[in-house]
Amino acid sequence: MTEFEVQGMSCQHCVAAVTRSIQEIDPQAQVRVDLERGRVAVDSAQSNDALKDAIDEAGYTVVAVKSA
Repeated sequence: MTEFEVQGMSCQHCVAAVTRSIQEIDPQAQVRVDLERGRVAVDSAQSNDALKDAIDEAGYTVVAVKSA
């Protein structure tokens, strides 16, 4: 499980965009978005760099990464 601190998310559209972007590179990924805290928790076989790139491509900025 990796947790990303993400800036720019504010609504359910943001949740859908981030989730869709991650699941495009890993359809089996489990994604949990906490808008209030600005966090995205991902359980995926993809590398943290690939996941960060997917979030960036969705239009959001990853400011910190914490692996569990």
